[in-house]
Amino acid sequence: MAQRKSPFDLSKCARPNILALEPYRCARDDYKDDGTNILLDANENAYGPALALDGRGKLPGSAVNGTLSAEADLDVDLLGLNRYPDPHQVDLKELLCKLRNTHTHTTKTLTSDNLFVGVGSDEAIDALLRCFCVPGRDKILTCPPTYGMYSVSAQVNDISLVKIPLLTPGFSLDVSSITTALAADPHIKLIYLCSPGNPTGSLLSKSEIKPILEHPTWNGVVVLDEAYIDFAPEGASLAEWVIEWPNLVVMQTLSKAFGLAGIRLGAAFTSPQIARLLNSLKAPYNISNPTSQLARAALTPQHLGVMREKREKIIVQRDRLQRELPRIPGIGKFLGGSDSNFLLVEILDAPLEKGGKPSNETALAVYEGLAEEKGVVVRFRGKEVGCLGCLRITVGTEKEVDRFLVEIKAVLGNIYSKTGKGLTSASSENEEARERSANDVVA
Repeated sequence: MAQRKSPFDLSKCARPNILALEPYRCARDDYKDDGTNILLDANENAYGPALALDGRGKLPGSAVNGTLSAEADLDVDLLGLNRYPDPHQVDLKELLCKLRNTHTHTTKTLTSDNLFVGVGSDEAIDALLRCFCVPGRDKILTCPPTYGMYSVSAQVNDISLVKIPLLTPGFSLDVSSITTALAADPHIKLIYLCSPGNPTGSLLSKSEIKPILEHPTWNGVVVLDEAYIDFAPEGASLAEWVIEWPNLVVMQTLSKAFGLAGIRLGAAFTSPQIARLLNSLKAPYNISNPTSQLARAALTPQHLGVMREKREKIIVQRDRLQRELPRIPGIGKFLGGSDSNFLLVEILDAPLEKGGKPSNETALAVYEGLAEEKGVVVRFRGKEVGCLGCLRITVGTEKEVDRFLVEIKAVLGNIYSKTGKGLTSASSENEEARERSANDVVA
C-alpha cells in the first residue's frame, strides 16, 4: 500500500526551544551496563537501599500481595494498586519534617505545610520554573559548574540563563557578582544553587547564601539543591531555614544517601505560600503508592539506622580514595570538597614527577579506557568551568574501590607508555617502595 502523503512538518510544528534542546546525558548513554560493570558515574549508593532487608534482599516477614507477618514493618500494598495514591502525602511529609527538624538553624518547627514532594528533585526543579518564570521573558541564574538539569529544564520551559561561575579554587559563590546581576536584571526570578555542589562536592555556607536572600531590591527565589546533604557534617542541611526565609526553597532526595534512586522521590522544603503554589500545579497523583510506602519505611528508625551504617561505609571508602588515589602516577589534585559521595580529581598528561599538567585529552582517554577495557564507568567532567582534566568518581564499595584503584593505575600506565611520558625506572622503583610501605595497598 502506498504511503499517504501528509503536510506535517515537525520542524514547523514543534516549539523551537524543544527542537534545539540538548538533553541531559549521563555516562550510561555511552556505556550500557551489562550487569558486570562497576558503576562509579551516577553518584548512586553502591551499598544498596537503606532498608533493613534479609540476606536474599527481601523484606523480612513480607509475603505475596503485600501481606505481613508480625515482625515486618514495611508493606508494599500490591492489592491496593487499583486505587489512585494519596494526592497530599501528609504522612510522608511529616516523616521528612521529623528528619530535618534539628533546630540547628531555627527554634521553629517544620510542618507538612512546608513541603512539596515530587518525582525526584527534577519535578521540583521544573515546577519552580513553571511557577515563577514567564516563558520567553524571565531568567534563572546558575553558578557553574553545577547540575545539568537546571539548564535543561530552563530550555524546555523557554527560560534564559544567566551564569555566574563559582570562584576557583574552592568553588565558592561569587556573591558580589550575583548580587550585582540581581540588581541589574529584574527578570531573574530564580537562583539554583547546589550544596554540596555537583560536580564540586563543596558545601556552601550560610554566610554566602544570606546576602542573596536579603538582597534589598531583588524579588525572587533562592533554590538550594541539597541532594548530597546526608554525606556532609551533621547539621549542614538548611531545610529548616526556610521557616526564616520566605524566598528560600531547599530541595532534597532519597536517591543518594538513602539508596532509593529507583523509587524517584524528591522533596522541596519552603514557605507555606510557595509550597501551596507547587502543590496546586502538580499532577494530582504524582507520587505512586509503592514509592510512598517505601519512602515512609525508609524514614522510620529501623531503616534510618541502615542508612547511617551504609553512609559510614561510604565515608570510609571516600577517605580511603583521598589517601590512595594521589599515590598513583598521573593523578593530580582533588578539586572542590569532600562533603558528598563522590570526588572530583585531576588527571595529568604525565606523572607529576615529569611535570604533568591537568589534561582533558588524557582524562577523556582514561574515562574511555576504564569503561571500554576495564568495565569501570566514571564521569568525565573536563568541559565544566574550572574542571580542566577532571574525572568525577562516585565512591563505591570496598571491593569496587579495590578494583578501581588497580584499573585506573593500569590505564594511566598504558597511556603514558604509548606517549613516552611514563616514569623512569628509578622513579617507578621509588613509587613502588612507597606503596609497599603504606598500610593501604593500591594494586
